[in-house]
Amino acid sequence: MRLKRTNTLTINTPEGIRFSLILAGPVMRFSAWLIDFLIIMTVVMLIESFMFGIIGALSWDLATAAAALTTFIAGIGYGVLLEWKWRGQTIGKRIFHIRVMDAQGLKLRFSRIVIRNLLRFIDQLPALYALGGITCFLNSKNQRLGDIAADTIVVWHPAIPEPELNHILPDKYNTLRKYPHLAARLRQQVSPHEAGIILDALIRRDRLNPKDRVRLFKSIAGRFQAMVEFPQEAVEGLSDEQYIRNVADIVFRTASL
Repeated sequence: MRLKRTNTLTINTPEGIRFSLILAGPVMRFSAWLIDFLIIMTVVMLIESFMFGIIGALSWDLATAAAALTTFIAGIGYGVLLEWKWRGQTIGKRIFHIRVMDAQGLKLRFSRIVIRNLLRFIDQLPALYALGGITCFLNSKNQRLGDIAADTIVVWHPAIPEPELNHILPDKYNTLRKYPHLAARLRQQVSPHEAGIILDALIRRDRLNPKDRVRLFKSIAGRFQAMVEFPQEAVEGLSDEQYIRNVADIVFRTASL
């Protein structure tokens, strides 16, 4: 792994695929956090007003303790829940197109998400993420203390204009469509996230060197071939990339299914 001066991190995956990621800077990360902070505080204020109205009638000290506990749980739980459910993103991160990733390019584990969020309170010291911001500026991977401990990074994915599908989908007859029941089953099993992976790979394929391009599409094709098995005559002679283009044709062109 090596860091370029352009704030881009190059990662070699276990599958031997090399890809570059744009690291999210401290300003962008702080902006995303500010949105998340406002959301958390709004939720906490609503819950606390309810608690002081109900519990406060019995004991003001108990209501104060419950409110402090609520603030702690909300501050940690918001980040853990959304980053796990949305694969490294919160509402603020989604708005700014940034995402938490494993620093080695591996699958983001739940334990890493928990660690980086637990240390968030230290990064916020003494106020407004001052310690975390300074650490980001000094760290070559723009990591705050929580990222260093969890071995995670935050990357920026610029919004990609919606492509003209005719430029990336097959320009000849799709042999998988000879089996409409299997094609329909495949389309039902492909999640929106998996569909996005297909589209992103097809859009970016010309940016990869030939060897990485072959490895990438072989890896993706294996995933979708395991979902639904088509007869041999439907896939015979197809490269992995052409197979994925045919799958994309089924997923994104639905009129004839």
